[in-house]
Amino acid sequence: MSERWTPSSWRSKPIQQVPLFTDAAALASVEDQLASFPPLVFAGEARKLKRALGKVAVGEAFLLQGGDCAESFAEHSADNIRDFFRLFLQMAVVLTFAGSSPVVKVGRVAGQFAKPRSAPNETVDGVELPSYRGDIINGIDFTPESREPDPRRQLMAYRQSAATLNLLRAFASGGYANLDNAHRWMLGFVKDSPQSGRYQELADRITEALDFMRACGIDPESHPEMRTTDFYTSHEALLLGYEQAMTRVDSTSGDWYATSGHMIWIGDRTRQLDHAHVEYFRGIKNPIGLKCGPSLKPEELVKLVAALNPDNEAGRLTLICRFGADKVADHLPGLIQAIKAEGQTVVWSCDPMHGNTVKAGSGYKTRPVDLILSEVKQFFGIHKSEGTYAGGVHLEMTGKNVTECTGGARAITDADLHDRYHTHCDPRLNAEQAIELSFMVAELLKQERSPKLRERQVDAAE
Repeated sequence: MSERWTPSSWRSKPIQQVPLFTDAAALASVEDQLASFPPLVFAGEARKLKRALGKVAVGEAFLLQGGDCAESFAEHSADNIRDFFRLFLQMAVVLTFAGSSPVVKVGRVAGQFAKPRSAPNETVDGVELPSYRGDIINGIDFTPESREPDPRRQLMAYRQSAATLNLLRAFASGGYANLDNAHRWMLGFVKDSPQSGRYQELADRITEALDFMRACGIDPESHPEMRTTDFYTSHEALLLGYEQAMTRVDSTSGDWYATSGHMIWIGDRTRQLDHAHVEYFRGIKNPIGLKCGPSLKPEELVKLVAALNPDNEAGRLTLICRFGADKVADHLPGLIQAIKAEGQTVVWSCDPMHGNTVKAGSGYKTRPVDLILSEVKQFFGIHKSEGTYAGGVHLEMTGKNVTECTGGARAITDADLHDRYHTHCDPRLNAEQAIELSFMVAELLKQERSPKLRERQVDAAE
């Protein structure tokens, strides 16, 4: 890690999860075009997110990160983006108000197109073709033409990301995020769910609080922070040629930033210390994430953290832990203890989705909600035992009324999965299930913060 870094220095390293593009000239042409396009996000925005994550790292805020397993070209629409953003606002307001915690909002959106796969090929009815790796690389249809990696798809991914960002920025700053709209954010199918009463009660309490604040002369019209919100984008930076093309020098600092998203992360399958992804990530100044799975040893994590955050900068590195409800107690404590021993300041976030994927009897890949909730509870409990802060959750979810994860308040069963199973890759929480998880996390946050609040009250009294 001592050699000089450049945006292309990763090309001299071994690399995993890379598709084979057969037309090298077409790939080079696409990357040249991308390098000439405007950035999707800006260095100042990435720095602002890093400062916000710095507060998460020291226990002063909570990270909510979530979105689609993999964005698709076919499902890109204003309604889908609106429903996703509305669900995100609902979850954030539950965490903020019921959990008494500021929430940093980071979507898996506007760039989450590439997916790592466990095998390069798949076989159906005796026919073997390349695996689907996300719409930025190839198509989901099981045909030779669709599964051929096509570099031109990167241009479509850029354009869709730009359009999505444009709408998200309008929602975040144009009044849609106004707290006065808390009642209106409720999606139609959530109104009829077992969670609707809890959310309605919470929205009523927010309205009462806003009425009180207005009586005191504080209202959304005069305080823009009450009618706007900061919303950031993130994705797994798997396709490094695309990322290199979107890497730009910040004119104010001279530092290199990935401008494809505010935060990007390294997946569990591409975190080898001497490989290309770690090499690329060590040189950019964005806040970054690192997925931590059961195969990651404490000594390996220490070396990765030293390489990715050598200055021990708060908010720079988020460790996204994805073990599974049956493995988190065996693996997480050792990683926490190793990082504590090194004195490193990181954000600890829980991904309760990827380690809890099972094959249902109906043949569908699914995730039981009870296992998802169990891993989150254990994550909080382990951090409490270790004296560290459970700083966030990382979820695959959608604002659409899907039936992909079993269980939850409406008790979706294996037999229900075929009804609305729409994911292009992994199963996602629907809005009901995501809000149910938010209420549980809010209670965990409240329990975690109560002793600290009492300490501050005592100090103030003295």
